[in-house]
Amino acid sequence: MSDVLFHTSGHAAHITLNRPKALNSLTHEMVLRIDEALTEWEHDPAVEVVVVTGEGERGLCAGGDIRAIHDDARDTGGTASAAFWRDEYRLNARIARYPKPYAAVMDGIVMGGGVGISAHGSVRIVTDRSRVALPETGIGFVPDVGSTYLLALAPGELGTHLALTGTPVDAADALLCGLADHYVPSASLRPLVEDLAELPVREALGRHVQDPPPGKLAGRRDWIDACFSADTVEDIVERLHAQDAPAATETAKTLLTKSPTALKVTLAALRRARRLGSLERVLDQEYRVSRACLRSPDLVEGIRAQVIDKDRDPRWSPATLGDVTDADVERFFTPLGEREPGIIAVPDTTEEVVW
Repeated sequence: MSDVLFHTSGHAAHITLNRPKALNSLTHEMVLRIDEALTEWEHDPAVEVVVVTGEGERGLCAGGDIRAIHDDARDTGGTASAAFWRDEYRLNARIARYPKPYAAVMDGIVMGGGVGISAHGSVRIVTDRSRVALPETGIGFVPDVGSTYLLALAPGELGTHLALTGTPVDAADALLCGLADHYVPSASLRPLVEDLAELPVREALGRHVQDPPPGKLAGRRDWIDACFSADTVEDIVERLHAQDAPAATETAKTLLTKSPTALKVTLAALRRARRLGSLERVLDQEYRVSRACLRSPDLVEGIRAQVIDKDRDPRWSPATLGDVTDADVERFFTPLGEREPGIIAVPDTTEEVVW
């Protein structure tokens, strides 16, 4: 069967990611087919809402196919990965500006590229099973798919915390961080999807949306904001160690397991994203950073350690935060040159989706 399925029911058009054995991880072909479907439905008056779900019990989407990225970066320098990211980021921007309601059901695991295909939508639904994460620093990569735009908008320094640590968050914390809009118990998802086919979106949601169980991040805002507002990753770690909260100490330990280069580049990317303004400009920056990651030894090594060999013992290069210089970080933001200008045009206006 196809890796992504399309069908319509009532006035709803459905996208179903269909690689359950790979936790619905995205391929380049899937991205292109989704874009084609969105084009068709945009101009189809019978389609009033697009609904995105994932096949299987584990989650919506674990991100891009990082095994393929590992092999491509190792063997060919990442040509295929760069092409994939270019089209994926364009799709992320399109989802954010789609003129019809785009309802993403963020049930189960939603990581990396899964965030990109869901959290830019106009209707973002989390459940009691949701685990939303940007775990890229753990594989020597940097949060992408427009996530640095979203995380830069999160309250205080919550976005910095999530980007650097890769910590998965539940429904309440995803709502708090601005990665989702509505909580619906997983047991109510089938009735919700059925109602979306027949009812206006607001009415369908009104039948099923509830208050989520409490999360953790709201109670940790004091030390998260105090520590992650530091100017450098080294200072963040130092501030975390100075806190009395055991969770802060554990967070410091977590950071020191990540790629030092990825941590520093991620912090710089987030700080710059706050000044860039539009999602498209941030995606353009992420594309430059992602391309540079293909030339960094940490991406191949991180995927090897976490996914290929699963020894969980990456050998980062440089090995410590102190060994990563400002010049090392700056190289990740170098413009691509005249042959490859910005990948996404910035619209003059933004039209709000009304539903």
